Amino acid sequence: MAAPADETGSRNAPVPRPVAAAGDGTPPAVRVRGLVKSYAGVPAVRGIDLDIRRGEIFALLGPNGAGKTTTVEILEGYRSRDGGEVSVLGYDPGRQRKPLKSRIGIVLQSTGVERYLTVRETVSMYAACYPSPRAVDEVIGLVGLADRGNVRVIKLSGGQQRRLEVAIALVGDPELLFLDEPTTGFDPSARHEAWDLVKNLAELGKTVLLTTHYMDEAQFLADRVAVIAAGTIVAEGPPQTLADRDKTAVRIRYDLPPGVAPPPGLGERVSGGTVEFTPDDFTQGLYRLSGWAVAQDIRLDGLEVIRPSLEDVYLGLTSPGPEGGGPGGGSQPGGRP
Repeated sequence: MAAPADETGSRNAPVPRPVAAAGDGTPPAVRVRGLVKSYAGVPAVRGIDLDIRRGEIFALLGPNGAGKTTTVEILEGYRSRDGGEVSVLGYDPGRQRKPLKSRIGIVLQSTGVERYLTVRETVSMYAACYPSPRAVDEVIGLVGLADRGNVRVIKLSGGQQRRLEVAIALVGDPELLFLDEPTTGFDPSARHEAWDLVKNLAELGKTVLLTTHYMDEAQFLADRVAVIAAGTIVAEGPPQTLADRDKTAVRIRYDLPPGVAPPPGLGERVSGGTVEFTPDDFTQGLYRLSGWAVAQDIRLDGLEVIRPSLEDVYLGLTSPGPEGGGPGGGSQPGGRP
């Protein structure tokens, strides 16, 4: 869904893209300081600080009710804040909503696009809402629907309809794009196509703020992520290093044939023929294990090197208890789920 000007699997490792570096003098696309919001006296957002650089894909992660939706809606200009400073593309969304709306695009989790218009008619209708829209056919081509321009929306697949929604958000040529759960309900093939589309948006120089419950999606797409729990940011950084997951000790797991004992110091059986150990030095531990296996002519079936995944880190940060941020209660009144 666009914001009109009058009021928006298994993959290869992502290739780093040039984005505005912190401290290079370029103002961030989004700057938040001390953001607070309460509903009926119950805090939903508790003093959030956040910077999103121009040209990056930024993922905001958090369980339902943690304050994620409230934060995004404040940035979009659709919800007022109780306190704090917010700048989106240099505008205060609470006070300068009209000029901001022509510079952002919004793709909601579900939209109400007219089903009996064609793809071209739909994009053209939304283009008329903007002062300087992109060419309709160009936008349709950007989202991979060039051969579907004369097809009615009702005839599109779910993935194609999602592409149309992105086209609607792009036709105003926004600098910042909000994507809310962009692949919910997609099959694996459609998800991968959507991921490629988001990457292409970033290549066009767009800044993308993504919300998702899929950790593999955040891992593949995002340059940086922030995890919100109980109304506060509990971790922020690149997905690969979030909460120092890259520094966490790795475990080595392998299977041995029946009757074969694991070598001394290289693991103990955890179930059946499965052996597991955590070496002080990963490289030396794997070298010793593989050397022993070659010398003994033993196959190391099921060999795995296990490091905490982004999902493991996320669950640890958002789970109840002293180590986690806590789930933060139910959904905020009037917000998106």
